[in-house]
Amino acid sequence: MIKLVLTGLWVCAVTLASVYFSVQTATAPVISPDDAKKAQQELVKGESINVPVIANGQVTGYFLTRISFMMEKGKATALQIPLPELTTDELFSLLVGNNAIDISHTQNFDVAAFRSDLKKRMNERLGGDYVAEVLIEQLDYLSKEETHGGEGIGKRTVKPVKIVPDAATTKVSAE
Repeated sequence: MIKLVLTGLWVCAVTLASVYFSVQTATAPVISPDDAKKAQQELVKGESINVPVIANGQVTGYFLTRISFMMEKGKATALQIPLPELTTDELFSLLVGNNAIDISHTQNFDVAAFRSDLKKRMNERLGGDYVAEVLIEQLDYLSKEETHGGEGIGKRTVKPVKIVPDAATTKVSAE
């Protein structure tokens, strides 16, 4: 009689446990492909880079930039070229060589086009699909007068012109 009661309790416990686990797995949140892809990516922090603006053979100001990247885990460490140096080179080519930004009209700066162009250039340079997203942490402009005008006693301290607002630390996703 005791064996029959213990067997019945054991069957009830196994049935309850199996029902509990089946309900838990059935109601588990479904991971979307985008979330799964983001889980395989890591943030590669960028360094602060100052890019001079050259016009008429003279330095007229400086871009203050800090750009980070979202890359697949492990790809950043496998690169032959250090990422900060490559980023600096591409930013010089993009900002100085192509005149991508018109200093007199910084409010018309197309952030999305800048990010996608930088992403495309970086992936071409690296020889694959390394950069998934470009994150702009800082993109400001200081004129030469503002940087050298602060020398001496009693001069005012100036702030850079924000090209990308702080709240717009945004990204361009993989296309």
